[in-house]
Amino acid sequence: MPFNELGLSEKVLSAVADAGYTEPTPIQAQAIPHVLERRDVLGLAQTGTGKTAAFTLPMLTLLEQGRARARMPRTLILEPTRELAAQVEENFVKYGKNHKLNVALLIGGVSFGDQDSKLLRGVDVLIATPGRLLDHVERGRLLLSGIEILVIDEADRMLDMGFIPDIERVCKLVPFTRQTLFFSATMPPEIQRLVSQFLSNPVQVEASRPSSTAATITQMLVASPKEDYAKREKLRELITTAENLQNGIIFCNRKSEVAVVHKSLQRHGFKAVCLHGDMDQRSRMQALDQFRTGEANLLVASDVAARGLDIPAVSHVFNYDTPHHAEDYVHRIGRTGRAGRAGAAFTIVTPADAKSLAAIEKLIGRPIDWFGSTLSELPPSEGRSPRGDRGERGDRGDRSERRGARPARRRGERAPAEAAEEPAVAHDAADSARPARRKAARPESREPAPAPAATRAPVTPSTPRRAAERPVARNDEPADTSHLPAFLLRPVRIKAG
Repeated sequence: MPFNELGLSEKVLSAVADAGYTEPTPIQAQAIPHVLERRDVLGLAQTGTGKTAAFTLPMLTLLEQGRARARMPRTLILEPTRELAAQVEENFVKYGKNHKLNVALLIGGVSFGDQDSKLLRGVDVLIATPGRLLDHVERGRLLLSGIEILVIDEADRMLDMGFIPDIERVCKLVPFTRQTLFFSATMPPEIQRLVSQFLSNPVQVEASRPSSTAATITQMLVASPKEDYAKREKLRELITTAENLQNGIIFCNRKSEVAVVHKSLQRHGFKAVCLHGDMDQRSRMQALDQFRTGEANLLVASDVAARGLDIPAVSHVFNYDTPHHAEDYVHRIGRTGRAGRAGAAFTIVTPADAKSLAAIEKLIGRPIDWFGSTLSELPPSEGRSPRGDRGERGDRGDRSERRGARPARRRGERAPAEAAEEPAVAHDAADSARPARRKAARPESREPAPAPAATRAPVTPSTPRRAAERPVARNDEPADTSHLPAFLLRPVRIKAG
């Protein structure tokens, strides 16, 4: 079915033809007619199947009638990440070039003043992340009472990032009569609850089985020891030996790991850039531009890049860390093999990732082949990092080994050889001298009068320290009572009974 049979306006069809598209994708062919009929739509499709155009094109047709008012946008599109929000804005600019619509982007890392000035002029299409949107609402700079169409994109990713409470709050701020378009790649129970709560008699369109992967992607597992240096060495080996590698995205589970892997690749001469959530918006866009233009052929990223990247020519995806959530695996490898192109996805698996791997294979419904040896065939780890990979931040294993080479001693403890060379008498004499030094440092007013030398027991190597300090009473000499208070020396009178 061509685009001209879906009911789109002439302006939209002209922009689509200029972009070089003639046939809609399955999700577009099923969703666009229902959107044009003002029906609520629940769209299920794997990443990279054209979900963005499935709601962008009919929205442009519906927005040809009407006018935007200040601080009251006509449509609202919620996205989980800044990159995906910017991607949707690019789609509206590309397909809406024949329309005079105002599009505003509300994301973090951008000045509130610039965004507020756009809202004041009136916005037809508002694209936002939940946090920044609610910030403008709380400041009184934005009213959602004029929303005609609400789009919740990548709903399962919203769930993973903890945005569900924000989405529930936004849905209560928009009119009850709005049209809701809900798109997701997977359908966990929490997403099903949102669908039943905020969609009214929705039409479900499904381009592929939920949580499925594209048939154009070659998926392989790579066994590796759990040590970080071994995983980095395995990653470099995969990049070097990969066939037809044009560019690749390397996914890590943690932002700190992204920095370590990025630094490691640069130290070994690879052209790599990094992308994670702690970077400011300018640095993130600069990294994406370098990757898109080919200035850098490797992008080390966290799951913030698993969705929202429209780079159809990505040839390889490398999962440096096996994802903890099986759904993230579907989105990660969906960055390659897009638009019918062939792609390859390699996942590095350690013995600690066996549970996550089982969940992934259960989700996609088939086992993944091993590239080379399996986990059971791994050679025993030597536990030592090669010289070329030493000194990198995060390589704690090497530093712990260097610390472990030195025998641990407690404070004041001597080495066995030193202890064997000193006689036992020297230790006793030193021990007996310590109390005397401490007592000499005390104020004179608090120190009791010393006993006569004749009353002290002789100090020998075998005499305990406390016993040597204890005064000894003798029958032929009166006891020294000069240190006693006067009231203790008064005579006691005992009355006769």
